[in-house]
Amino acid sequence: MTSSDDKLDRMVNIWNQYQCMVTFNMSRSASFFETGIGRGMGFRDSNQDLLGFVHLIPERARERIIDIASTQFADGSAYHQYQPLTKRGNNDIGSGFNDDPLWLIAGTAAYIKETGDFSILDEPVPFDNEPGSEVPLFEHLTRSFEFTVTHRGPHGLPLIGRADWNDCLNLNCFSTTPGESFQTTENQAGGVAESTFIAAQFVLYGEQYAELAARRGLADVADRARGYVAEMRDALLTDGWDGAWFLRAYDYYGNPIGTDAHDEGKIWIEPQGFAVMAGVGVGEGPQDTDAPAIKALDSVNELLATDHGMVLQYPAYTTYQVHMGEVSTYPPGYKENGGIFCHNNPWVIIAETVVGRGARAFDYYKRITPAYREDISDVHRLEPYVYAQMIAGKEAVRHGEAKNSWLTGTAAWNFVTVSQYLLGVRPEYDGLVVDPQIGPEVPSFTVTRVARGATYEIVVTNSGAEGARGRLVVDGTPVEGNVVPYAPAGATVRVEVTV
Repeated sequence: MTSSDDKLDRMVNIWNQYQCMVTFNMSRSASFFETGIGRGMGFRDSNQDLLGFVHLIPERARERIIDIASTQFADGSAYHQYQPLTKRGNNDIGSGFNDDPLWLIAGTAAYIKETGDFSILDEPVPFDNEPGSEVPLFEHLTRSFEFTVTHRGPHGLPLIGRADWNDCLNLNCFSTTPGESFQTTENQAGGVAESTFIAAQFVLYGEQYAELAARRGLADVADRARGYVAEMRDALLTDGWDGAWFLRAYDYYGNPIGTDAHDEGKIWIEPQGFAVMAGVGVGEGPQDTDAPAIKALDSVNELLATDHGMVLQYPAYTTYQVHMGEVSTYPPGYKENGGIFCHNNPWVIIAETVVGRGARAFDYYKRITPAYREDISDVHRLEPYVYAQMIAGKEAVRHGEAKNSWLTGTAAWNFVTVSQYLLGVRPEYDGLVVDPQIGPEVPSFTVTRVARGATYEIVVTNSGAEGARGRLVVDGTPVEGNVVPYAPAGATVRVEVTV
């Protein structure tokens, strides 16, 4: 891409994609501390890393999807980690992280949208690398979907298991032994603790599963799946809603987490971003202030946003909460306890583009993106070209100081954010969606995108006006909507966009 913003160009064209390559190759295991048999590749991590890598070397992404799926269990659950050399599940960490299965749908759908290679769904893939257990990859996706369907709690929301995306929210652990691992301690029995994050994830990726089923001619399967997705959407808007934002969870006792009734941990970032990404409660656009999506995002802006990014939850916990686990063991403002966990900031940025607030989305993007933090390197204290896992939050002693650079899911998610939602060029099954949502500081830009062998030269004139959507002219002809159909390999397509 080219624009008048050198920092944006530098991140999009060079450093963000380079970091996506590094995270794809190494996952989270590039130090002596994290390698060997003690860590391995994350099931969820590797699926998410695919999202920012698949356009670079699609054939390697295809191979990775098969490797990941081969470690899945027959009931749809998964080892939380697997060893990259043996490609077998990591028994030391085990399973029970109930968001893991749905990420396989996310990674597979992204690959097919990029390549058009539906044949991957017919690829024979074993369960737990057991010879003779091979079934088509699509069956693995079905097991992922059904695992959530069959693991729901009293409110119809998904059971959280050991944890969901946030490994430190351990609602079934109750550890009172110093030094005990929250991630390997046996869960308490119960089947009560539920996750609104997984609910939002199910709405987003359950719909993608349904779409894949429909495109395989499985209309009944697709209709059934969409029925479950609709039920989950309703559950989020009723028992998952706290009035001004989405709850984070229900605990082992059935009590809400992430509610205004609490003095600490009132609001958590994950479901606010992911639910709106999934289209839950979006309403009629940025002026629809009664829409749950707008209320939730405005609450994020009021309570979670800082000059250095959005904190994970607020207020931070000041004492150990035995019913919540590891999240409350960190000092206030660090890591999962009120730190700016950069991985989930992109979900809110994407959510702001969904409701048509590109200016706020771009503002948030710049707060955590290293090129824009170079001028405050004395505060940031990490490389000004790669994303950090965490930036100290507003309740921390050194607010704005970053830690853990390079190996973070932020790389993939923020490349998806900037390329597919701010610049607005994203592959779908039948064409490229061109829907820029970026602030008025970028009045024009060009994107050259190669997709399925054709080259798309996209020139955008941008007002940055709230709620404005682009009007497209493709090879000199105005078109309705925002989808540019895929052209034959070797073709060059010129797209002019006015926002």
